[in-house]
Amino acid sequence: MKNKIYISIITILAVLLQPSCKDLNIDPLNVIQDKDVFATEAGVKGYLATIYRALPIEDFYYRQEGSGFNRQWEHFYHPGALCGELVGPYGSTYDGAGGFGYWPYGDIRTVNYFIGNLPVYGTGFSKEQVDAWLGEAYFCRAYFYFALAKRYGGIPIIRKVQHYPEQSLEELQVHRDKEVDVWNFISDDLDSAYNKMPAASERGRANRYVAAALKSRAMVYAGSIAKYGSENFVAGAARDQGYVGIPAAAAAGFFQRAWDAAKLLEGHYSLYRKKTDKELNYADLFLDKESTENILVRDYSLTTGTAHSWDATMTCRFMTADGLSRAYPTLELVERFTGLLPVVNADGTPRRFDNTSQLAQGLEPRLLATIYFPGATLRGKQFDMQRGIYEHFAGTAADELGQNPPNRQFRHLAGKTETLFNGMRIIGFTGISTDGDDLSRTGFYIRKYVDYNRAQSQCGLYMSTQSWIDMRYAEVLLNRAEAAFELNNIVDARNMINDIRDRAGAPLLTGTFTIDTVRNERCKELAFEKQYWWDLRRWRIADRLLDNTKYHAMMPYYIADEQKYIFLREFEPFQRSYNFEKKYYYEPIPGGELGKNPNLYPNNPNH
Repeated sequence: MKNKIYISIITILAVLLQPSCKDLNIDPLNVIQDKDVFATEAGVKGYLATIYRALPIEDFYYRQEGSGFNRQWEHFYHPGALCGELVGPYGSTYDGAGGFGYWPYGDIRTVNYFIGNLPVYGTGFSKEQVDAWLGEAYFCRAYFYFALAKRYGGIPIIRKVQHYPEQSLEELQVHRDKEVDVWNFISDDLDSAYNKMPAASERGRANRYVAAALKSRAMVYAGSIAKYGSENFVAGAARDQGYVGIPAAAAAGFFQRAWDAAKLLEGHYSLYRKKTDKELNYADLFLDKESTENILVRDYSLTTGTAHSWDATMTCRFMTADGLSRAYPTLELVERFTGLLPVVNADGTPRRFDNTSQLAQGLEPRLLATIYFPGATLRGKQFDMQRGIYEHFAGTAADELGQNPPNRQFRHLAGKTETLFNGMRIIGFTGISTDGDDLSRTGFYIRKYVDYNRAQSQCGLYMSTQSWIDMRYAEVLLNRAEAAFELNNIVDARNMINDIRDRAGAPLLTGTFTIDTVRNERCKELAFEKQYWWDLRRWRIADRLLDNTKYHAMMPYYIADEQKYIFLREFEPFQRSYNFEKKYYYEPIPGGELGKNPNLYPNNPNH
């Protein structure tokens, strides 16, 4: 009887399972297959959107340590505050010099998967369309490798998807490639991108000229490493094996590639010259979504939950809905534009001003569109920076800043804006306080990217939507100028710089023209755009400029008995020192990756 029951159960199961066995060869309905992604336009665009979102664009959110590319509101953790553009919350350069372990090989695998599978499943598309999408993938892969190379030098070049467990552990634990080979790989990928993509693209996506712009950026970086990294380096096994450092003989070739790439954009983009008022024109360059200068941008919106906090964190709470500021332009940056500001008379006494806004009179429009000076206005309120009050002031500025200040007994400082002296506020609502750092420490605030049209009530955390311009034509001209100078084409370098200066409202250059001329123009034009940190590293001058360095402020004071203002060139109140060790020209390979793959050794010198 039992046997009959068992046989009956087996028979029933066989009948029930028979159609199911046939269905095992049918793709599950709830799983997206490669053909669903790569054979449909929506699938391909969705896949590419995932890659673009992961691109290491150093935008409003980016910080050189901690959260890295992750979304956070504290935009004052800015790389410029590590190297003298700004003073901010960092205690020293060491806070960010070692990086945060960026290692995007998962994202690179995603790109490689796209490159490998689109030609297989995308046979229903035209060759031109497939090539265009592949070109975007090559562009994105180059972008990831550029972010790796400028941090670590030589890293593994992975061209195809790795498979585990099909491949052995030995196959998966790949060795580092030489740094020069990585830069050549980036160049080749960008050439493929340029050749495959069309001349135009949707906003926020690459086209052939976006690829050329990135190539100009990457190749001028590589040329600098070859030339200056051969003169200023840290010895070690990684350098001996070519994992860091590029032969000096390769420099000219990289600079030529940078110049050639920049030249390709000529006639396709132009400097923004929409308004005749050059100060307003330069300010609007960073707010006008239709700017002819924009090459690659990243957009933000409230509806997608991507809005940022630039307006809430670059000016003090006095002018915003919430948030606070903690990063302020240094006097050293300001004086790149102006030379020494005219605040001292010929006899050494401080020049007297009727109001603080007089300091900015006659200065370069680009500077005033980049930095808010004392007396400037925003959202109907004034930047009323004031360090303190002197009851009386006699003598020279140098004496007052010396060992025995003759007027110190007459000076009044304060930590709170409500503190008074004889009925007068000692400090302004925008600083400069003796307490904390949420008011200006230098007498200046950032203006670049600040949306002056936005109501104060709309300047809160995660409420700003202005686009980040990752690449713009002025940078391409600067890349071209630098490459031209390095190739001894001084005429072309000067022409590029003067085109930028003309738009900026600065006098054209006619006299001595050196590499420092080119670099200084770059520092001014790209201020706060998160390039200066990398420029100091590739030029190999960070260890010289950041050598127990302290930065200065321009401190406004009111002289009560004269009813006049003076400005004193003092150290910023925290007097933090900034140092850069040569070993940080390369970041250490992340320890977790070394633990998984011993073939990544040797680590970079002195790490």
